[in-house]
Amino acid sequence: MPLASLANAISASKPDLIVPGDDLAAHHLHNLYERKNLKGNDGASVCALISRSLGAPEGFPVVCARASLIESALQEGIRVPDTQAIRNAKDLSRWLTRSGFPTVLKADGSTGGFGVRIVNTVEEAEYAFRLLQSPPPLARAVKRALMDSDKTLLWPSLLRRKNVVNGQMFIQGKEATSMVACWEGKVLASLQFEVLKKRGPSAPATVLRLMENAGMSHAAERLVDSLKLSGLHGFDFMLEAHTQKAYLIEINPRATQVGHLTLGPGRDLPAALYAAISGEPVRPAPKLTEHDTITLFPYEWITDPTSPYLRSSYHDVPWEEPALVRACIRSSLKKGFGHFQRNWLNEPSKASASRPELLRPPL
Repeated sequence: MPLASLANAISASKPDLIVPGDDLAAHHLHNLYERKNLKGNDGASVCALISRSLGAPEGFPVVCARASLIESALQEGIRVPDTQAIRNAKDLSRWLTRSGFPTVLKADGSTGGFGVRIVNTVEEAEYAFRLLQSPPPLARAVKRALMDSDKTLLWPSLLRRKNVVNGQMFIQGKEATSMVACWEGKVLASLQFEVLKKRGPSAPATVLRLMENAGMSHAAERLVDSLKLSGLHGFDFMLEAHTQKAYLIEINPRATQVGHLTLGPGRDLPAALYAAISGEPVRPAPKLTEHDTITLFPYEWITDPTSPYLRSSYHDVPWEEPALVRACIRSSLKKGFGHFQRNWLNEPSKASASRPELLRPPL
């Protein structure tokens, strides 16, 4: 009962702002707004809080549907790859004829790249389409409900609710990402990164390089203004190989994994957002590092403990919070990202003797 849980949390804590940390949380907040909006004055305070935190509710359906987002971006003059909702096998066949290979298939409501497939043949496309469109397997939904107390997948599985799948033209080039702090349709601060390394072809980034791109800035500013967004939002791009032109491919209506990084004036998102809420001047934190390259914890370490980036870049480990470090590693191991850190978790003193470079910040 996530909506009831959220409503109870809001009632108990009386927050000034809500910052969703994943797409599902943002989706729940959108649904809670709809539910409370039907109650008129009784739900007005919660509706006002959600709108204050995320932006104008008219934009909620747009940020959650890839095809709608691309259409809105086109109307704002933003460069985007051709994107189309695919409902059935005939739509898929028409899309493949139009797009050629490789092409990208994406499911609405997915996160972290797990609902994305890059396909190179008709057979791959047909298989990926069936996989992305299918409701969650009942066994998986029941396991999540019983073992993890997470009932999110239960109703979609029982009702055999199919996912919306979109086709998107493949852009040859490099991936890039941007995150902004915004308030009532105005960008307050932003971070832009080129993706140097990922956990997999359609998985989240593990190593990023700070950059600036005028096309990315323009796209974020136009969408923030047109959708009247507030809070923290991420934008994903492809930088075309031979032109370096930025193509917007999707939006993340939430804080992303780089949002806490404080990298100087105009690049401190928490400070900018706090200033907007409080009405006080911006007071940015000290610059976190002079390195342009950022290695994200824990996934680069988990997937490649010999990665040169662990030494040559700023490794974003929360050393001042050892319990958080342990929790991050345990969570990663539970999800199957490797098993070689178990000795470290159980006997950190022995591990530190054999791999001291893993337990202290890079110089």
